[in-house]
Formats: sequence, C-alpha cells, structure tokens
Amino acid sequence: MLVVLACGMAAMAGAQGSVVIRAKLDSTVLLMGKQTALHLEISQDKGVVGHLVQENVPLLTTNVEVADRPEPDTTDIGNNRVQIDRDLIIQSFDSGVYVIPPMEYVVGKDTFRCSHLTLKVLPVVIDSMSTVHDYKPVEGVPFKIIDWLPDFLADYWWLYLAFIVVVLGTLFVVFYWKKKGHIPLVPRKREVPPFEEAMQRLEKLKERQLWQSGQEKAYYTELTDILRYYIYRRFGVNAVEMTSGQIMSALRKVEEAREVNERLSDILSLSDFVKFAKVRPSSDENETAFQRALQFVEGTKPAPEPEPEGEKPAEGDKKKATEKPAENNEKYAPKGIKPGTDQEGGNV
Repeated sequence: MLVVLACGMAAMAGAQGSVVIRAKLDSTVLLMGKQTALHLEISQDKGVVGHLVQENVPLLTTNVEVADRPEPDTTDIGNNRVQIDRDLIIQSFDSGVYVIPPMEYVVGKDTFRCSHLTLKVLPVVIDSMSTVHDYKPVEGVPFKIIDWLPDFLADYWWLYLAFIVVVLGTLFVVFYWKKKGHIPLVPRKREVPPFEEAMQRLEKLKERQLWQSGQEKAYYTELTDILRYYIYRRFGVNAVEMTSGQIMSALRKVEEAREVNERLSDILSLSDFVKFAKVRPSSDENETAFQRALQFVEGTKPAPEPEPEGEKPAEGDKKKATEKPAENNEKYAPKGIKPGTDQEGGNV
C-alpha cells in the first residue's frame, strides 16, 4: 500500500521566494533486511540554493539506516520554478514501528520541513529446526592434489609457474653466455679478418679520390690509419698510438713483416712530410704510396690453414688459389702501375 504524507511550509516573502518540501514512502510496511525508497520533492524558485540536512547522515532514526543515495533530478515546472526529486533508499534489520523525523531543507537562514513518516518493520518468520537432518557423507570423490593445496597456491599457481620459468630461463642465458661468450639463439656476427677489412677500407679510400681533389693531407692520414689498425689487428702491435719510428722498430721483431717493412717505411715517411711539413707529393707519388700499402697488406696476409688429410682440392681450385693474390693486386693497383713493381717499373 502506498501512503503519501506531505507537508509544506512557506518562508517569508523575500528574494528567496517560497520553498515547498514533500516526502513519501514507497511502502510503510517492510520486512527486516528489505529496502524501500523515501521520495523527497522540493519545489523552489530558480536560482535558490539550499541543502538537505539529512544528506549525509547514516541513520534517519533508531534502527532505520540509509543504504543508498541516488543522484537527484531537477525539473523545470514553469513560472520560474523548479522541482528537485531526491530519493533515499532505507532499510532496517530490527522489527518494530519507527517514526522518521521530518526532513529539513535549509535555504540561507530559513529551514523548511515536512511532517514525520511512519515505518513498520516486520520480523522474518523462521521455520523450526526440528526437521533439519545431518548431511549424507560424500562417497566416491576422486582424489585431487589441488584440493589439498593452500588457497594461495591453488588460486595463483600459474603466476608461480611463470615466475619459475622466467628465473630458470634467465639462469640458463647467464650461464650459457659466460660459457660460450654469447647469448643463445642470437647468431654471432661474422668477424671480418684483418686482411679483408684492410683491403675493403683501401678500396673505399681509392673510390673517394681525395688526393685527386687536392686533399693530400686527408688522403695520407686515412691511408696510414688503415695500415696502423691493420698492424694492430694482424700482429698485436699497438701501432695506432705509436710514431712512425716506433712502428718500424716494433715490426723489425715480427718475422712475417720483415720482407715488406721497407714499403711501409716509405709510406710512413712520405705521410709525415705531408702531414707535418705540408709537402705536396706528385700524382705518381700518391699512386705509388697506395700501391705499396696494398703490397704491404698482401705481403703480410696470413697463410691459409692446411686442409685435413684425405681432402685434396681439385686442380682447378689450386689454380684459382695460386692466382688470387695477383688478381687482388690488379684490382687495387692504381692506373699505370703493375702489381709487384714500384713507380719506376722495377721490382719492389
């Protein structure tokens, strides 16, 4: 049954106008633990600002509590007035008849009230416990290990498994890296041998044509840098940080480089004159320096590793292997100079 109790109280005539507040319950009879809505209707002039005193109170009266507060809704009712619809969801867990005090709405120094409401809460009927029987024992339930595990393991086992996999994978990578020197599943980059790297850099230097464009100093600087780094990688001599004299002194002790040391000495000497004495060599001297650099690298090229017994190369392969150094010399030789000869055409 819907019972509506309303009251109105007018304030003094002034800038605020009149305010009317009404209250009603969806149901005045309620079972314990159930909920019902208390509806408030507040009519006032537009622009009037007020607040409900019971807006944030947890209890409207003894044993009647506010369970929820839906958002209010404002409607324009004409004549420069609005109506604010405000609901409070209430409930009680004790049976009895409760009187809900009037709702109070404050505007400035004025307070507007409605009449009180009455709510009857009925107790819940509980059946007799005399018919309750003991549970029948469960039989034939299959044994599961997960039923014996603690809840924190049974509920989040996949997290622990993922953590263990990550830890084991990390340990495997670390130990494999230390043992093999590289990360597994990541292919190693092929290290270019010193001879190949030097020949590639000399080819790039030739293509840049530095001395042809008047950059003799840059040409000899890069040419000697290529030879210094090649010596460092090939013989382990720190030629990058040595003077020309120190390099030649160190290479005299290297058996593999003795036959071509004179060519290197000529290049380093000419380079020092160009870089420090600002000498401008002729075109022939520039080409000769490049040719002698090639001959130094070729002359110190490591011998090929011996082939395993029982695997002899074919005759055609032997011929190609023996002809390869000459082909390289012709490739890198400047125009007008044949491999294995100096500038004047004599043997080097």
